[in-house]
Amino acid sequence: MVASRLLYQNLLDYARFRCVCAQWRSATDSPRGRGVVDRRFHPRLWMMFPEGRGLYPGHPDLGDHIRFFNLDSGAFVRVRLPVFEDHSVLDSINGLLLLQRDGDTAIRLLNPFTDDIVEFPPLKTALANNALLELPSLRSVSTSATFLPQGRITLMLAFNRTLVYAAFATPQDERWTMVSWMAPIPQLHGPVQIQGRLYVANNVALHGSDTNIYEMGAHLLDGPKLITVCPRKILCSSLYLVEYDSEIIVVGHTDAQLSGLKAYKLADIVMGVFNPVTSIGDNTIFLGGRTNLCVSSKVLPTVVGDTIVYYRLGPRCFGQYHLGSATWSQPFDECSLNGIEHGPCSLIRHVLTSCHSKTWNKGTMYSWGDLPSYKWKVKVEFRDGS
Repeated sequence: MVASRLLYQNLLDYARFRCVCAQWRSATDSPRGRGVVDRRFHPRLWMMFPEGRGLYPGHPDLGDHIRFFNLDSGAFVRVRLPVFEDHSVLDSINGLLLLQRDGDTAIRLLNPFTDDIVEFPPLKTALANNALLELPSLRSVSTSATFLPQGRITLMLAFNRTLVYAAFATPQDERWTMVSWMAPIPQLHGPVQIQGRLYVANNVALHGSDTNIYEMGAHLLDGPKLITVCPRKILCSSLYLVEYDSEIIVVGHTDAQLSGLKAYKLADIVMGVFNPVTSIGDNTIFLGGRTNLCVSSKVLPTVVGDTIVYYRLGPRCFGQYHLGSATWSQPFDECSLNGIEHGPCSLIRHVLTSCHSKTWNKGTMYSWGDLPSYKWKVKVEFRDGS
């Protein structure tokens, strides 16, 4: 019982528990060898930490190491992963890393804490019957996976294109099976992956329209399934989906002026019940484009709990919205507000970077509108010596 509770909270605490003595070790299952195929051993609460300063995964200055950050405890772990010498990271699922091998574009799922890898067909095989797609466009993906008994895995890649394309494969397949779902979702935005299913809101529905919320996954080869409609009078503009306490929370603005936010449980919306979520405890929700994260505010000294942090389109800055008091504040320290200063950046800035695909895995930091973005002074020497 103790081992199962530790495993639910933190894979590394479970590993430490097994190291106490030979009896405890023999009485519990080893994560190695099944760190990908067995969902119990997925590092769910761990996030690959974006270093910034141009230090993308695999950069020589990192010495084959990658840091990971725990969203609940704030702990950091430095893991040696030489695989990044010839791999690129595209996405993450329950803490597993979705990798593309440079040489042959093979797709692989890696558990960074157990070194277990499951290999899927090369990504280039998805191009065989679709002349509208090019390989670079396939690297912007949202991912879901189903993990069945006996190690059976089905992986779905949903490509963020003008129309929603998706590809399915198992480790036993030689190529990806491509499907083209002719819109109802013109573009993916921060989908949530739970138990092999992707949930996404159709945020292209503009003024005066309600917002559809769809379910996608390997069990729905005919296309996305409409599961509910969120009325505009409840939430307008773009909707954000985020996992909180094993449930999906829907976050959106309450008016066209984007002056306030509200959150609802997706399960309640499906039932036609619209009771706002007024408390998320000591947690902070970060909203972004690649994914949305729920982080314990106990590990972030410059934010408070029960808040939502994201980029505000109106004043063009980041803001912190307190659900209980319905008030705005700035969640950043002086370094974050003034762009790049001498010294470390706010931890909040790194978490926000993890929410955005254009920055998370590329060694750059997420910046915003009219505030200074990251700039470096560079000395340039031309061939003529000038």
